Formats: sequence, structure tokens, C-alpha cells
Amino acid sequence: MILWFTIAQVVVAVAAGVFCLIAGLIGRRPSDFSVGALALVELLLIVQVMVAIVAPLAGNPPTGDLLEYWVYLVSAALLPVGAVLWALMERSRWSTVILGVAAFAIAIMLWRMQVIWSVQIA
Repeated sequence: MILWFTIAQVVVAVAAGVFCLIAGLIGRRPSDFSVGALALVELLLIVQVMVAIVAPLAGNPPTGDLLEYWVYLVSAALLPVGAVLWALMERSRWSTVILGVAAFAIAIMLWRMQVIWSVQIA
């Protein structure tokens, strides 16, 4: 993984999480802005999938368990999709809070993926 890209992803995910959490707690229902914030997180995760495919071929292999890394990555990529589907089916303020919680979970998963990729020794 690329450290600066991971940090950028974590910052975007945390910003989306804070925005959605605050919007939900003040009573806002899911909108284009809250769903769009998670769509941006999902877009960055799709780019991360491409980076994870190319990086080992370019001489940047993972030092940790590759299976564990991919399970985290696929799970993180599915999380925004599930949260947005939930938000669109149940349009309440709590759905917006769920979008924020999903974004925070993705931020944590991204950092764990960085640790798996670069810190552990297999």
C-alpha cells in the first residue's frame, strides 16, 4: 500500500463519518451530500483495490498475511454499499448516523490494512 494514499483515505473517511454523524444527530435524513460522502469513500476503496493488485507486481509486496488483507479490503468495499442501501430503504435520521458509523469503521479498517501490508513480518 501507499502510505500517503492510505492517510488520504482515512482522512476522507473520518471527514465523511463526522459529517454524517453530525447531520444524523441534528435530525437530517439521508441526502445527496451524506450519500455522496460515502460514494467518495467507495470510489477511493475501488482505487485501493487497483493499487493492491498492481503494487506486488511493481515490487511492493505485503509483509503480512495477504488473505487477511484482502478480506479487510473486500469487506471495507462492501460496507458503504450496504450502508447506502440501508439509508435509501429507511430514510430516517438514524440512517444518516449509520452512514457515519460505516465511514468510521472503514477508516479503522484502512489503517489496519496499512499495518497488515507494511508492518507485520510474515
